[in-house]
Amino acid sequence: MGQAIKETIAPEETVPAVIATGLRGFLAKFTILKGAQRELWLTFLIKLLIILAYSVTNGTLILWLRSDLGFNDQHAFVLVAWIWAPAMTVFTLLAGSLTDAFGLRRTFFLGVFVCLVARAVMAFTTIRWLALAGGLLPLAIGEALGTPVLIAAARRYSTTRQRSISFSLIYAIMNIGFMIAAGIFDYVRQTLGEYGHLNLFGLEITTYRTLFLVSLGFELLLLPAIYFLRRGAEATDEGVTFTAEPVRYATGAFWERTFLTVRDSALDTVRLFRRLLSQSGFYRLLTFLLLIGFLKVIIMLMYYVFPTFGIRELGDGAPIGHLLGINYLLIIFLAPTIGALTQQFSAYRMVIVGGAICAASVFVMALPTGWFQASANGVIGQWLGHDYLGLKGGIHPYYIMTALCMIIYSVGEAFYAPRVYEYAAAIAPRGQEASYGALSYIPFLIGKLLVGFGGYLLAAFCPAHGPRHSGTMWLIFALAASVAPIGLIALRRYIRVPEAGRQD
Repeated sequence: MGQAIKETIAPEETVPAVIATGLRGFLAKFTILKGAQRELWLTFLIKLLIILAYSVTNGTLILWLRSDLGFNDQHAFVLVAWIWAPAMTVFTLLAGSLTDAFGLRRTFFLGVFVCLVARAVMAFTTIRWLALAGGLLPLAIGEALGTPVLIAAARRYSTTRQRSISFSLIYAIMNIGFMIAAGIFDYVRQTLGEYGHLNLFGLEITTYRTLFLVSLGFELLLLPAIYFLRRGAEATDEGVTFTAEPVRYATGAFWERTFLTVRDSALDTVRLFRRLLSQSGFYRLLTFLLLIGFLKVIIMLMYYVFPTFGIRELGDGAPIGHLLGINYLLIIFLAPTIGALTQQFSAYRMVIVGGAICAASVFVMALPTGWFQASANGVIGQWLGHDYLGLKGGIHPYYIMTALCMIIYSVGEAFYAPRVYEYAAAIAPRGQEASYGALSYIPFLIGKLLVGFGGYLLAAFCPAHGPRHSGTMWLIFALAASVAPIGLIALRRYIRVPEAGRQD
């Protein structure tokens, strides 16, 4: 028996060889991109620039609407969460069909030009109707045009062997972009002052409109990156091929051809949903995604609620971006690590586990601040506040609480976020994986609609002036997030489906 045990364990001298082999196998996943076409590298660059422009803008919207355009908390949140966000989701669903009909490179350029105009309007005007009609609404269209195009580009410009690592890198690049944007968000606010100005050619641009100006700069950098994408290029296992980009309407005026293409894309999207409505699996997936929407509200809180909360509780110039950057930094490493360690478990189970952890993270913000005062005054608080955040003087307990919230949330996100798309693919009928996968964006819409109530909660529990009860606000958000794991457990027998290769 003892001999048998010895034989099943690698001899001591072979252990380094096993480790070396494992290391080479790990590095090989990345070196496979060595021969990638330039279009794939440009896709990575485009993804980074798009995320930088989007993230800088997204974190500023509520603050801009309130400070520069004079909206109150409630109206600002209604505009962003109940008008702008749903519009972006609708346009995203249309953009998939539009890309197929209009061509990848053309759709890229169209989206960038729309965003350039919209961001310029938002940066240089304080006229309400112009900022909204000429800036905020067109921005939703432009941003929506980039989402499905990037997915199509990553697939088109990578070979079969490069595809998996390409999408993994895009996810990592996305979080790197969020992290850089968070630093820019803090730097501009701290340099100019929360309500300061930038003097530009005799114009006084407020701090928040300066952030839009920064995002405009990133948008301009997209033009040369897209220009160098070769027309009709596609990476195949046999080499790069070139085919003409699709043109559904080749004759007639440009605007007429564009209108007809958009019309047909909308009809294609409607036909897709009609087909899905006739399938029982669609309703299971829809229920699943509606529940996931309660988790996505946490991400929306980071964008739309936390900046206002941080400024009011921690003061002007509070390093909000650096606090949120904890999540972006951790998820880059946690997502692939936890994904590799939990491959044998079903996507549904991991979504429940991750959802419960994410919901628990928000409860931290609802706890009494006094419980964390000792930590704020201790070694952890001094390192976090003085070394990482660059603060001076005493450290408010909310800094400790927010950092802890971000750490716990990051662990939960690494468990559940990648598995949502996997579950959508698992539940889809054969040949309809793409259609079902596109529906995975629905939770973001639900999350944005739910966070629309954030303006009312901020006004009630964390007002600009008067007594604050921020813990109550966070408790309400935590209870809302808890709907997801509780609902997934309660409705498990109705919405869960078997997953190939998984036993649990």
